[in-house]
Amino acid sequence: MPEGLPPSAIPAGDDGADAARRAVRVQMLATEHWSLLATRSLSWNEAFARAGMFLSLLSGAVVSLALVAQATAFGEGFVLFALLILPVVLFVGLTTYVRLLEINNEDYVWVKGMNRLRSAYLEIDPGLAPYFVTGTAEDAVSIFKTFGSDESHMNTDWFHGFVTTPSTIGFVDAMVAAVLAAIVVVQLNMAMVSAAVVGVVAFLLTSVALGWFGYRSQAMAHLALELPRQTARASDEDRA
Repeated sequence: MPEGLPPSAIPAGDDGADAARRAVRVQMLATEHWSLLATRSLSWNEAFARAGMFLSLLSGAVVSLALVAQATAFGEGFVLFALLILPVVLFVGLTTYVRLLEINNEDYVWVKGMNRLRSAYLEIDPGLAPYFVTGTAEDAVSIFKTFGSDESHMNTDWFHGFVTTPSTIGFVDAMVAAVLAAIVVVQLNMAMVSAAVVGVVAFLLTSVALGWFGYRSQAMAHLALELPRQTARASDEDRA
């Protein structure tokens, strides 16, 4: 029996050449599976690193602002420093948010690929089906099953989006935008109450804009993945 091939994967009566081809096929599928796992791990490491880098930058900016405020008694020097450093922090935060969305979309691709490989495993040995706790198809239900969610959670756990890493960074970005807007308004000799209102409005608008962008990014990524499949299905139906 070829090394690495489970006994149930070789039907009775198969000759040695067919068994060897099956063994090579299993080995290639397993290699690709490990490759996708490694790529997914690297993506998540990048996500955590990017989020940590942004939060570290934000912490350093807040400490710097506190020191400058003490040195200038919240004078013009503090305002100038804030107007210089906060846009940089906001820019890094926005790019981090966009990159985290891309990583999530890429992760969806890797999971879909691993589901496809599990489907190939089942083609070789259908008896393995009871041992898979993750999805074995490429539809949305199977993919979310691999993520750890069942079909019922896909519609009821919509609030899960508020606790994801991109959403957390998005809310922090909205806070930075609100503070920056409030400082600008104060410089226009507006009352503190007006500045607070402007800050709240800026926070809400930024949050909504980032939420819309995240939803659109996810929808476009999923559409790009499903379009070739739908096209292939339509071509098969036309030929039939």
